[in-house]
Amino acid sequence: MCLLVSILCLYQLVDAQNFTISGSIKESKNGEDLIAATVRVLEIKEKGARSNSYGFYSLSIPKGSYTLVYQYLGYEKQEVKINIDKNTVRNIQLVPIERTIKDVVVKAVKEDKNVTRTEMGVIKLDPKAIESVPVLFGEKDIIKTLQLTPGVKSAGEGQSGFYVRGGGVDQNLILLDEAPVYNASHLLGFFSVFNSDALKDVTLYKGDIPAEFGGRASSVLDVKMKDGNNKKYTASGGIGLISSRLTIEGPIVKDKGSFIISGRRTYADLFLKLSKDSIRKSSRLYFYDLNLKANYQISKKDRIFLSGYFGRDILGLGSTFGFDWGNVTSTIRWNHIINSKLFSNTSLIYSNYDYQIKVGFDDQSFQIKSSIRDYNLKQDFSLFANSNNSIKFGINVMHHTFRPTVFSGTGINAADSLKNRYALEGGIYLQNEQIISEKITVKYGLRYSLFDYLGPGTAYTYDAKGTILTKKEFSNGETIKMYGGLEPRLSAKYQLNELSSVKASYNRNMQYLHILSNSTTSSPTDIWVPSSNNVKPQIVNQIALGYFRNFNDNMFEFSLETYYKTLANQIDYKNGANIFLNPDVEAELEYGKGQAYGAEFYLHKQTGRLTGWISYTLSRSLRTFANINEGNQYPAKQDRIHDIAIVGMYDLTKKIKVSANWVYNTGSAVTFPSGSYIVDNVKVPYYTERNGYRMPAYHRLDIGVTWYRKKTEKRESSWNFSCYNAYGRQNAYSISFQQNKDNPSKTEALQTALFRWVPSITYNFKF
Repeated sequence: MCLLVSILCLYQLVDAQNFTISGSIKESKNGEDLIAATVRVLEIKEKGARSNSYGFYSLSIPKGSYTLVYQYLGYEKQEVKINIDKNTVRNIQLVPIERTIKDVVVKAVKEDKNVTRTEMGVIKLDPKAIESVPVLFGEKDIIKTLQLTPGVKSAGEGQSGFYVRGGGVDQNLILLDEAPVYNASHLLGFFSVFNSDALKDVTLYKGDIPAEFGGRASSVLDVKMKDGNNKKYTASGGIGLISSRLTIEGPIVKDKGSFIISGRRTYADLFLKLSKDSIRKSSRLYFYDLNLKANYQISKKDRIFLSGYFGRDILGLGSTFGFDWGNVTSTIRWNHIINSKLFSNTSLIYSNYDYQIKVGFDDQSFQIKSSIRDYNLKQDFSLFANSNNSIKFGINVMHHTFRPTVFSGTGINAADSLKNRYALEGGIYLQNEQIISEKITVKYGLRYSLFDYLGPGTAYTYDAKGTILTKKEFSNGETIKMYGGLEPRLSAKYQLNELSSVKASYNRNMQYLHILSNSTTSSPTDIWVPSSNNVKPQIVNQIALGYFRNFNDNMFEFSLETYYKTLANQIDYKNGANIFLNPDVEAELEYGKGQAYGAEFYLHKQTGRLTGWISYTLSRSLRTFANINEGNQYPAKQDRIHDIAIVGMYDLTKKIKVSANWVYNTGSAVTFPSGSYIVDNVKVPYYTERNGYRMPAYHRLDIGVTWYRKKTEKRESSWNFSCYNAYGRQNAYSISFQQNKDNPSKTEALQTALFRWVPSITYNFKF
């Protein structure tokens, strides 16, 4: 803290001769905050600023007359003449550029942020811009779209799980309005929990992760909900073949507060009611989610936000079987402008993920429940020290409750339930983005994270065979095991010329929570466990280097990024491991190390009648465990060497847009039987090399057409027609092995495909 005070005093002295202009940047039509909007001073080339996550900006310049230029992609730039001789507040509202086509040119704001900004390994998505990208079931989905970008791999056919730069599914921190989401999928992965109608901003950090984020080893997906229209009441939504959605938003008090309510539900279960079979008729198969948010400007310097998400999947077969799972999150935030340079955000966050399984036959029934629940307090500050230094610092403390498995029901012994586990996780960070010269900008930060595994509980130690050696009881609140460490972050940009730059970054991340799953992708029954006396925190170090170049007045954006990661304290399973409902699950684990490296190529056409991108990732993800594969290095299941995506959207007319995307990737690494032996006339497979085989290569074409109906000031609508897997390739979802019926001594492989053609129709409206 003394160091921080010294830094603040130093910047105050350096900046004593400057005056500050600050305020908020919003959209004119609905009052939404614009994140990362830019402010430039025409008369002083290197002077500029960006708005933060709440639209607040601050810029320090000497006394004088200037022209300030406010810009944001997709909005008309605004020039403001100002004579500054004192600290000034100037709030700005930018006007969206209407979707119009004139011959073959679409007017757009010049945008070269990929070249001029320090960030690398960062993907930003505008939910509005992806509405025509064809995806499964015709439902626009931010995670499915992210899977079409370099360095991000799908966890499987139609899955919402994803791998980033060779990391595991559990190494992605997924945040919705700052609240962690532990399972981001609906319908076993075919939908994500994110309703795009309710979202304002989506940012994925693959590298160059800001110091404010911690707790995961590979990436951060930061999703922010809309604040709601504070100008007028509106309603929008869509009606599809298997799901529909509705969003209502409007002012609480015009220009001071607003709300948004956005809901979505599938209705496949309604078709089951048409069946003549009584069990099918009473079965359930659907999901729903609800996004809620409200904000209010208490004073010129204070604003409060309240947001929440409620989502659940319901799967049931009559009264004999029921399975449901879901997330609940809520966030209360208080924004306070301490002065023209210092911005404060205080957040109280709640998150809960749980699932339950019910089984009943005749008079017998039982139930299994599991959950993970968090309470999190965060305090963040943004200091716009001067035009060359933007500082962030803060602290957070989170309490975890892990409920692995709870049994109840007829004839069930509740003592068989696994005991709850508890932990405290916290972090403190300091970061500065500094403009050293016109060509060089650096961002450096340091985070210290701490994890305290708490009682009550029992700590076991095991030998190599998983036999319990010792055990020790700990009382309520007593520390069982504590971990902590420094996580430095550093990135730099060197501007080669107006059109190109090179960048480099280094990140160290520590992860204290781990997911245990027998499946190759994330599933609702995955179990999260804390680091303990046996399970050490995962530690990932990543270095990256990139070249960025724009062409044709920023019409084309190109980047090439390379990275190398080392992964310590990785987790895998012993051969034949059983983790489901196992109280000694830590005895089934092996610990080792890994490495991941690759190159990511990205070419994006941003303007014109034809827009889209081409991405190609060449990568490896490898693991080494002393007791697996005889200690030899082997590929992780997410090791897919080649990954290609081509996405195109073309404005055929003013009302019709056609789109398509084609994907190809190397098959995932899998473990297949190496042979078999006969026991009592039954063939038993045996396994040797871990992940020594490959699934067949995967490729798929999706196509779509969006027809925009006549648009008025009060109403607009469109029809979207799409087809997933347009040429009907039967990609392998799973491969199993069975005895040949004609010759039992032979084994044959059986390939199962999940989808062939999936056509969809969706009607979208807004009024």
